Amino acid sequence: MLKPVIIKIDEIYIPQALRKPVDTAKVEALAESIAENGLQTPILVREDVKRFVLISGLHRLEACKALGETKITVNLVQARKF
Repeated sequence: MLKPVIIKIDEIYIPQALRKPVDTAKVEALAESIAENGLQTPILVREDVKRFVLISGLHRLEACKALGETKITVNLVQARKF
C-alpha cells in the first residue's frame, strides 16, 4: 500500500546498496523536467525508526536537491515486518 506524504529531504537516508555515482546529465535533465512539470514519478521510501529510507528514485531525489527543494512529496511504502 502506498501513501503520499510530504517530508524533509534531509530526513531521507540512502542505503549503501543504492549509493552509486549519479549520472549528472540525467540529474540535470530530470531537474529541468521537474521544474517545468513537477515530479511525475514519485520517490519511494519506507519508514524506519528515526528516518525514511530510500527505496527508489535516487536520481529524482538528487534532481530535487539540485533545484533547492527542502521538502518533497514521496510515496510511503508500508513494509511488513516479519
